[in-house]
Amino acid sequence: MNASDEDSLLEFPCDFPIKVMGETQDDFDALIVEIVRRHCLEDLPEGAVRSSLSRTGKYTAVTVTVRAHSRTQLDNLYRELSAHAQIKMVL
Repeated sequence: MNASDEDSLLEFPCDFPIKVMGETQDDFDALIVEIVRRHCLEDLPEGAVRSSLSRTGKYTAVTVTVRAHSRTQLDNLYRELSAHAQIKMVL
């Protein structure tokens, strides 16, 4: 456990859902999974990725539940997702 983990309200390791939103594109889900896999120590289990369209279909929301091992891991994942041009919001 590192120092930032001690300040966290989360207890690691834990399953942690991350919701990512962007304009609907054919490869949006694959883009999100590709980025998430760079930060995950384990493969994503079946059912770990869910997506839904906005009412108008203009936006897609992808929720990925990852096995988080540290706050640093989550921070790095959020930073990379947030920095990508196709991604509008990360929750």
